[in-house]
Amino acid sequence: MALYVYAQTQNPTTLTLATGSLSLANHVEAIGQGDMRRGQTECDKLLRKHSTHQGALALKAYILAKLGNAEEATTLGQQVLHTPGALKSSHVLQGLWLTFRVLRLPELEIAVYNTALVHTPNSEQLYCKIFMAAARSKLYKDQHAAAVALNKLFKQDKYLWWVVTSLLMQAKSAQDSSVRQLQLTLAERMAEKALSEGRLTNTEELRIYLEVLELQDNHAAMIAALSTSGPLAEKIANDPDLITQWIGLLIKTGDCKQACTVAVAALEARDNWADYKLYVEATVAQASEGEGPVQAACANFDKWAAQRGRERGAKLAGVELTIRLHDAGYAKPVDEGADAVGERIWSYVDQFMTKAICYSDVMQHFVTHVKSATASGQTSGAIDFHAKQLEQRLHNARAAATATKCSEDAAQSWVSLERIRYLIQALSDDVDPQRWVADIGAMLSFGLDSDEAEQKLAACSDMTLIACQRLILAAFLAYPEPEQRGLLFASLFKVVCVLEAGIKMNDDRFLLKLYAIRLYLYLSCYDRARALYDTLNIKNIQFDTLGYLINGHGMSLGCFSTDLELCYDGVSFYDRSDARIPQELESAYGNGTYSNITDFTTFRDNLTHSVQRECTHRCALRGEAFDHGTSKDILEQWKEADAISIEHTDETIAALHDNRDIGVMGLQTPVDMAKWNLEIMTRQIPLPGSAWIKIFSMVPQIMHYIVCSEIELLEAKIGDLLVVIEEAGQSVSSHDLLLARGVHQVATLYLRAQSGDEGFDSELSALTEMIIGALPPDMSASNSLDLCDVALSTIRTASVATELFTLALSVKHALSAQRSPSANAVTLELSQIRKTALKLVGGLRTWTEKPARESIDALWVNAEDPLLASATTFLLSRRKSAVTLATKGCVGSWLKSVNNMAAHWKKCT
Repeated sequence: MALYVYAQTQNPTTLTLATGSLSLANHVEAIGQGDMRRGQTECDKLLRKHSTHQGALALKAYILAKLGNAEEATTLGQQVLHTPGALKSSHVLQGLWLTFRVLRLPELEIAVYNTALVHTPNSEQLYCKIFMAAARSKLYKDQHAAAVALNKLFKQDKYLWWVVTSLLMQAKSAQDSSVRQLQLTLAERMAEKALSEGRLTNTEELRIYLEVLELQDNHAAMIAALSTSGPLAEKIANDPDLITQWIGLLIKTGDCKQACTVAVAALEARDNWADYKLYVEATVAQASEGEGPVQAACANFDKWAAQRGRERGAKLAGVELTIRLHDAGYAKPVDEGADAVGERIWSYVDQFMTKAICYSDVMQHFVTHVKSATASGQTSGAIDFHAKQLEQRLHNARAAATATKCSEDAAQSWVSLERIRYLIQALSDDVDPQRWVADIGAMLSFGLDSDEAEQKLAACSDMTLIACQRLILAAFLAYPEPEQRGLLFASLFKVVCVLEAGIKMNDDRFLLKLYAIRLYLYLSCYDRARALYDTLNIKNIQFDTLGYLINGHGMSLGCFSTDLELCYDGVSFYDRSDARIPQELESAYGNGTYSNITDFTTFRDNLTHSVQRECTHRCALRGEAFDHGTSKDILEQWKEADAISIEHTDETIAALHDNRDIGVMGLQTPVDMAKWNLEIMTRQIPLPGSAWIKIFSMVPQIMHYIVCSEIELLEAKIGDLLVVIEEAGQSVSSHDLLLARGVHQVATLYLRAQSGDEGFDSELSALTEMIIGALPPDMSASNSLDLCDVALSTIRTASVATELFTLALSVKHALSAQRSPSANAVTLELSQIRKTALKLVGGLRTWTEKPARESIDALWVNAEDPLLASATTFLLSRRKSAVTLATKGCVGSWLKSVNNMAAHWKKCT
């Protein structure tokens, strides 16, 4: 009979039970079915008859761990661990290590194996388990000791490299430089001996040796290892990454001639852009010695470009070489007044502009060329040159693409040249919005209203995207002032209409959806943005890299529960990763893929200390505050908040790693050109950073201290909060700062209530004024509301008022539970606030149900806008359905937010 239990990873593990008169069949069945409660009952029945049955005790410890009763499970597990002879039983052993694995107590898991070794000394399996448990948990000393024992006892090459790898990991984690050097020296000696004895047989082992050497800057030894002969040399030659590393090392040590030799040999066999770049670098480094290396490189590029399928890499390398030679001062003009670098770039464009990748290939070269000209005081000359080169090409491409029958190559050529036009305008610092919207009508007509668009040609969607990017940029250039917000929002709404038309035409265009999400959120429209986000099929690591696009926005726009669901998806990903990565590490050691060990370790560290992970968890904590229940439930929730685990200091904040991909939005300019970066431009609120994380780490701590009546800790924490608020500046949105100040006010009110201070009444009045002031304006006398205010702040501030009231209600419950004399006064005041809020939020709901749509038609759709006249004409004549869809998206989203807040106010009794 076998007992199937599930570790934290949910992978089934079989426990073989010892035979005997005390049957565990019922326990087996219950745990196998995942019924931990019944399993616990069966264990208790057995233990009432046989209180020292170690198998039942081990099973119960495991069950308690799975049920979340960590303290009792740990105590019981340690009891079994320290019982003499208990670990002679294999199923007790397995039940116990699983218990400590679930509890994430690796030291105790290792103690289980070490204790079991007393009964089965020299067990290869137990030493391997110690090694893996230590490797998963970064207990590198234990890992090293187990590896040494395995190598000594069983003398397998695999265990030798386990020793080397464990020394390497110890060195990388060592704080003391002398300890670090000692570990590296020992690892180097072992690896060097293995190489000389023929025990370094594959590239994975070689990579570990190279990393040991690289950490000591021993480049000569690295080159020697990569230059080895014999069977290993053939494996190195077939590993592009090692060849690239070898070329880079030769350049770093000044042997550029040999670097060229190795690069040429590698490139004869295969295309590799990294090798091309290093070949160019090595060639330029030798340019001072004569023209031979340059001529040889040019000849090689021409030869490789003539080979089928290799044109692009070789030609692009030629462009790279020309630019590098020019920057190093070796380039000579082709003719008087000619630009050799520019000519080479445009020669490449002419040959490859029919490829979608063309613009990505040359974008940085255009930027480098113009910056180089700027450094020599010739910016306008470079810009004028590129503008002149572009003009006729763009005219011809547009004519070919808009002909009766347009080929895919012609369409892509136009798109490539439009992207270059966008970049040249940005590089020329063109701030005239009218020039940015030139030819928009033709671009939209091709992107949305052509036969090619009906055929879902990728170039048409790309053209629609470029048109939208131009419209967005023009809008921000034309309307930069706060008093022009109305015009800005009207322009952005029309861009949303274009994006909706593009999405309807081709639903699988990721970038169109990204821009639509960003602009809907800019207009305070969460529901439609969330619907589009859901279609992106975000999964796995994208929760960390792209989660910032939507996480937390629902909290700011009244959609607390829907945002919480999304946060839970992110939290689940992080939890799964925490379980999966240790498995990957085990697989890497087991399979001998040692190069993955460093990658997985770095990935785990970055994910553990991820900025987005912190933001996701903080948003989840915010959302949980809106879970309704009795006052007892609410207080219990805040009592259970782990105030210590979410504590942040300047040091822990500095250690965070930002994995967020802010370049995902298909920008037509480099990310570092901030003035033209649409990802930055379309943020209505700042990207959460250190100040935001600190604030929303302090909020649950403050609520915990209030509910637990920890006065001194509370006073210290609200002092810290005030410091962060004052230092935050523009790194935190005005609405989040308003909420933070409100939390400070709530905490101050609590302190006054508990101390019986005379200032209690004034603090209560101040809190009331803050909440009421954040609610929508009174619309009982008028049915009008400024559309710009709604898109900018009305819903956001109402959401702040709702969240702040929810926290104040928790404080009221705490005061009542603590029998404070001030509890009744707070109760009465909150009742009046709620009554006012229901009226004001109800008025906002009435407006969003009908007048909002009328306002959009009057102020955003039909209002005169010279800047977007061609886009407006196109939309109203050819894509009216997209305008209707965008209007519904805005009105429906606002209504959803208002309804969510109204429902919450009703429940807050």
